[in-house]
Amino acid sequence: MQAQREWFEKDYYKALGVSKTATEAEIRRAYRKLAKAHHPDVNPGHDDQFKEISAAYDVLCDPEKRPAYDEARRLGPSAAGSGIPGGFSGGPNGATSFTFGADDLGDLFGSLFGRSRNTASRTGGGRGGRRGQDLEAELHLSFLEALEGVTTTINITSEAACSVCSGTGAEPGTAPTVCARCGGRGTTADNQGPFSLSRPCPDCAGRGMRVESPCPNCRGSGTERRPRQVKVRIPSGVDDAQRIRLKGRGALGQGGGPPGDLFVIVRVAPHRLFRRRGRDLLVTVPITFPEAALGAEVTVPVLDVTNGPQIASADATSVVLRVPAGTRSGRTFRVKGRGVPSSKGAGDLLVTVEVTVPNRLTNAERTAIEALAAASTESPRARLVSPGSGRSQ
Repeated sequence: MQAQREWFEKDYYKALGVSKTATEAEIRRAYRKLAKAHHPDVNPGHDDQFKEISAAYDVLCDPEKRPAYDEARRLGPSAAGSGIPGGFSGGPNGATSFTFGADDLGDLFGSLFGRSRNTASRTGGGRGGRRGQDLEAELHLSFLEALEGVTTTINITSEAACSVCSGTGAEPGTAPTVCARCGGRGTTADNQGPFSLSRPCPDCAGRGMRVESPCPNCRGSGTERRPRQVKVRIPSGVDDAQRIRLKGRGALGQGGGPPGDLFVIVRVAPHRLFRRRGRDLLVTVPITFPEAALGAEVTVPVLDVTNGPQIASADATSVVLRVPAGTRSGRTFRVKGRGVPSSKGAGDLLVTVEVTVPNRLTNAERTAIEALAAASTESPRARLVSPGSGRSQ
């Protein structure tokens, strides 16, 4: 196995914070911890850190790459006869030559333009292959669908394999042929004195294959832009604005490169009764003044997600909440386990009671309230008057 250029420049053990004698299990634990802290979806702007630790993990957890990496680091880039691409070797008359391979050239220009080797590998690498673009799509769900989870399809328009030539780029009845100039390698050698450069073949654009009779539909590209449906499983308890990644469901790659990813952004509609805060559901329940003053048992609507999310009726699976005497308007009570379901367990239902004041009073109600006012011995505003001043603060 040949070493890669960045192996000499980066200490992968240091990147993961492990020793050179670390076991595979120790490396995996270190990677998971760092990946969780630096993932771009969690911490935007940490793309470079995430790429570096991913590259380190890919090498150190590979039983073939790790010994080759250790040996390359020990020998250094100038070790003669080590089989390391980009290494120095003696030329004629004592001159020193430096041989670049196709990957080394990509590394060189990639580093000049701020692209890491790991990013280059994600774009497809190889014979001019390029990774497809990542796509985004919005999915609108009702409040109840977001709580229970749903399997549905979304419609997107993107590059896909040509429906006429099935992605070959060749006219039906014909097939691509091996490039005569590069012999299917996708690269050609260009000797420049002491330098030997390997570059993508100009005849086949680095693909290694040529299309002599292009498909009339895609004109030889092998792709066409068309609408398609993607099936997606939305887990229960998904929140508004949450991004769900579907690996490999994005735009089609070019030249044999892998497809991109599809990111589904969930939009959750509000509910007429319930609100959400993390894994907790919130609901406001009106009560009368006598219920607040004397205490009462109040029926509270709940969402029953075990039998499908629906508002429970009073005679079904509703919750009876005991409101103690002297309850103030705005007090919140917690009902355990009646919130949003998730893999970590269901949240709670937070019930806020609100004392209502009638707009119109019957004669009996007015008489009762007037009697209560006459029987009251202390005004609640008495606490607003400071002792000894006799004036409101």
